[in-house]
Amino acid sequence: MKVIAFKRTLQGTGASRRLRKAGQTPGIVYGGTAAPVSITLDHNALYHALKKEVFHSSILDLEIDGTVEKVLLRDFQVHAYKQLVLHADFQRVDANHKIHVKVPLHFTNADVSPAVKLHAAVISHVMVELEISCLPGQLPEFIIADLANLDAGQSLHVKDIVLPEGVTAIIHGENQTVAIAVIPAGATAAEAEAVAEKK
Repeated sequence: MKVIAFKRTLQGTGASRRLRKAGQTPGIVYGGTAAPVSITLDHNALYHALKKEVFHSSILDLEIDGTVEKVLLRDFQVHAYKQLVLHADFQRVDANHKIHVKVPLHFTNADVSPAVKLHAAVISHVMVELEISCLPGQLPEFIIADLANLDAGQSLHVKDIVLPEGVTAIIHGENQTVAIAVIPAGATAAEAEAVAEKK
């Protein structure tokens, strides 16, 4: 994805307020060997880009006054109640250095899992994104969490997820839970009654 930006020379709260009134969003690009650069971006274009999942987990082509740099969106601030992006931070990436980034989890095959198909369990997503390490060129848009073998009462952990080549998960703690299959209380009672009736 390509992002167009322009160098920003005026600093301070007043200058930023004037930019926002003019439909611009202040931002900064940092990292690598070059000095940080203050930038401005078109607010509407940025606002709509932020709604796309891929914008948050992809290497972006940031064009500043005609020069293109590879960057990652690292942070952004939005207004408490207005549809207004206040600031955006981008980090330069080096093709030869690994990056740490969070990517979305896409859950598949829940409907065919034994948990749902046989026991009418509810699958709860404990995590919605996964922190990974990889080279910029190997960055996936998302990671698939396959629930096909999940049974009632079982959990899917980070170690159970098949990662793309060159990608490693950054695990905090011993065995992070990604999803869990829980049988609703009412369903459990109904199953117990059905068993009792058969006896």
